[in-house]
Amino acid sequence: MSKSKWYSLTTIFVIAMLALSACGGGAQKVEVFSWWTGGGEAAGLEAMIKVFNEKNPNVEFINAAVAGGAGTNARAVLATRLQAGDPPDSWQGHAGQELIGTYVAGKQIQPLNDLYESEGWLDVMPETLIPLISQDGNIYSVPVNIHRANVLWYNPAILEANGVSVPTTMDEWFAAMDTLQAAGVTPLALGEQWTKMHLMETVLLGSLGPEKYNGLWDGSTDWGSAEVKGALDNFQKILGYTNSDSASLSWQDAAQLVVNGNAAFNVMGDWAEGYFRELGKTPNTDYGWTPVPGSVGIFQFLSDSFVLAVGAPDEEGAIAWLKVAGSKEGQEAFNPVKGSICARTDCDKSLFGEYLQSAMDDWASDTVVGSLTHGVVANDSWKSEIDTALGLFIQDGNVDGFQAALVAACASSGPCK
Repeated sequence: MSKSKWYSLTTIFVIAMLALSACGGGAQKVEVFSWWTGGGEAAGLEAMIKVFNEKNPNVEFINAAVAGGAGTNARAVLATRLQAGDPPDSWQGHAGQELIGTYVAGKQIQPLNDLYESEGWLDVMPETLIPLISQDGNIYSVPVNIHRANVLWYNPAILEANGVSVPTTMDEWFAAMDTLQAAGVTPLALGEQWTKMHLMETVLLGSLGPEKYNGLWDGSTDWGSAEVKGALDNFQKILGYTNSDSASLSWQDAAQLVVNGNAAFNVMGDWAEGYFRELGKTPNTDYGWTPVPGSVGIFQFLSDSFVLAVGAPDEEGAIAWLKVAGSKEGQEAFNPVKGSICARTDCDKSLFGEYLQSAMDDWASDTVVGSLTHGVVANDSWKSEIDTALGLFIQDGNVDGFQAALVAACASSGPCK
């Protein structure tokens, strides 16, 4: 073979290899699945992706986000993919029974003990959180944040104009909403069904107190008791103060009614504060906040976290993502934009706004309980049964029938067997 032919063949071979590489042969990528598609949520995720890209310039990040409040739509898509044996490398999951009772029980995610040890995360993650993401000595996810569920957002100008004080008890809240309703003001903005479950769990907490609320989830509080009946009566009464078009509104739509001056109150997690800031609203002028009446001194929490799939298509890329998700740099980029506080305990408090600094103080001092809607206290099966019962109650308004269905749900999928 002549030297010129040898050089030609070599050149062709190199070009072919480059072409294969360009087509993705052997290229590293990571697919991360979440439900953060809008507002401060999407912006926070993009901030963390930016940190990932800076640290991993040779890894393609695939943002597989699916819209849907509280992950309702996204988790249905994820379940279908997992059943088909087509998992993303990593996905978002709430710490608690959503994680343990669904993904761990289904043997769909891998333990991360080695990663916790190598990254030193046990020294900086809250002791409250680790048991909620662990089973049989194994840790299964990387928490990125802490959110508060039991927040009552309000429009300060509307309350002042109507001589209404910020309520701290259920009776004060009812009185305030009676005054507002008589003045032609929508007392409470509400959205689609998952936001009604969110409202319900905060009313249960505000009516029962933390000990009996926790007892709902461990079996020590009777779902059929008179006290629970009283809490459900409160919930039914509160629904009477809400906008008639709630079924057609997202959580953002409902929250915006408050900051736009079209409603006085809204119960929503503190991701709403990230949304308010994205709208250019000013704290304590355009919006104020307080614990849902009856739950002062109680922090009803949830935590978003990311997992490592069993059979992850690119496990190395997924681990690189988890390292960023659990890092100080990643969480400091993500949380001030998202509207949440770090899961880590060593984040720089000065990076956070007025509301989030108050949430940090409360997280450190309040009684902590878990959220139903956002995966902490009930597994998916039990939550689904509660959701079905809630849907029927919204249609018929029958409190006794609703309570009976909740009793049956606890017996079927909860600890009341």
